Amino acid sequence: MTFADSAPPLDMSVLSDGRTIAAIATPVGRGALAIVRLSGPEVLDIILKLLEPASLEPRKATRVRVIDPENGSVLDDAVATLYRAPHSFTGEDLLEISTHGGLHTPTAVLAAAIQVGARQADAGEFTRRAVLNGKLDLLQAEAIGDLIDARSHIAHRQAIRQLDGGLSARVRDLRERILQLEALLAYDIDFPEEDDGPIPQERIVRTTEATLREVSSLLATAETGTLIHDGALVVLAGAPNAGKSSLFNALLGEARAIVTESPGTTRDAIEAVLDRPRWPLRLVDTAGLRDTSDPLERLGIETSTRYISRAAVVLACGERLAETGRIADAVAIHTSAPIIEVLTKADLVSSEAYVGSAVRVSARTGEGLSDLLDAVDHCLVANHGEHHDDAPGLTRARHRWAVTGAVEELECFRSVLAEGSIPVSVAAIHVRRAADLLGELIGVLHTDDVLDVVFRQFCVGK
Repeated sequence: MTFADSAPPLDMSVLSDGRTIAAIATPVGRGALAIVRLSGPEVLDIILKLLEPASLEPRKATRVRVIDPENGSVLDDAVATLYRAPHSFTGEDLLEISTHGGLHTPTAVLAAAIQVGARQADAGEFTRRAVLNGKLDLLQAEAIGDLIDARSHIAHRQAIRQLDGGLSARVRDLRERILQLEALLAYDIDFPEEDDGPIPQERIVRTTEATLREVSSLLATAETGTLIHDGALVVLAGAPNAGKSSLFNALLGEARAIVTESPGTTRDAIEAVLDRPRWPLRLVDTAGLRDTSDPLERLGIETSTRYISRAAVVLACGERLAETGRIADAVAIHTSAPIIEVLTKADLVSSEAYVGSAVRVSARTGEGLSDLLDAVDHCLVANHGEHHDDAPGLTRARHRWAVTGAVEELECFRSVLAEGSIPVSVAAIHVRRAADLLGELIGVLHTDDVLDVVFRQFCVGK
């Protein structure tokens, strides 16, 4: 684990109640093992009341009995590992108890820990304390959540790079450049007659332009980063019984969508992620597009239209070119995404019936599936460019908002500088705001609101 050194530890009493927290860190259910985690100032006292033997050597797994503080009975025969502050994930004393799995045992151990002084942890509170204690910055904390949620190998690699601090280092470097620009302005304001006299405006303009280019370059990674993080949305659209659900299942290699001969079977969108070498694809099977008086089916078609409007690629499915062309025209009203016409039942129609540029596939025989996926990859590269594994990029809406704001502030400063309408000392507020936005991104500037946004989607125990 790589720990950031950019965010100094804070006074925990400001942003946390400072109590010892506890939670089950593994999914609840039938399984071989479960982990109960505790972190905080009372961990050593809790060990004395909860474990036998109570003498644990730091960073060494020790077999222990977990004791019910109420009646002294044994709750479990477990393995405990103690990490002493500050050499732990949270920066506090931290205890991990590996219990037997299932529902009752870890729950009973957690209840005992709470009974002797801990409190139930909130979602993401362990990682939040790691940030507050300077063990991680906010971008690395988000990477932990992304690593847990990754549904493709590319998203996994992206999260690992962010956890290693690649994106954090780039943001810190850009923030430092903005602070250097601010220092240049401050020097020109405070010491205009020192050394060689006032700093030439050309130098300030040149520095502003270079900094703006670099921050804009980072912002340009947001679209590709989001596609990798969430998966490129590929929507299967077509009339009822056009073979969409069969194609959806064939691409995934499993039966996820219901396939019948009855029109209008798919009443809602069905999603699944297909892990591809170049891009993760978020496939969506939608309701058949047609005029209908059925209120429920109309709701399904409205859902289809919303997905189509957000798609990265749309597959216009049908049995004949006239059908795929009609669907492509209907879809084009709702999206600017590339549309690939797909002839879905190649095994039932002779090849002479196919003309034009439509991709011919068969869900039953597998014919043309790889050609279709290659065509989707080609559309994504054409629209979004090649992504590079080693280049750190933005992956979340919070990232995009902060860097967009920094770009806008620098653009405002550049405009004011060119117009000369207000003093540079006043215009410099835009430069300070740009630096603050990047500081919030990595957590150099901490606020409760920013921390809440980051951690509200974490699981309890992480």
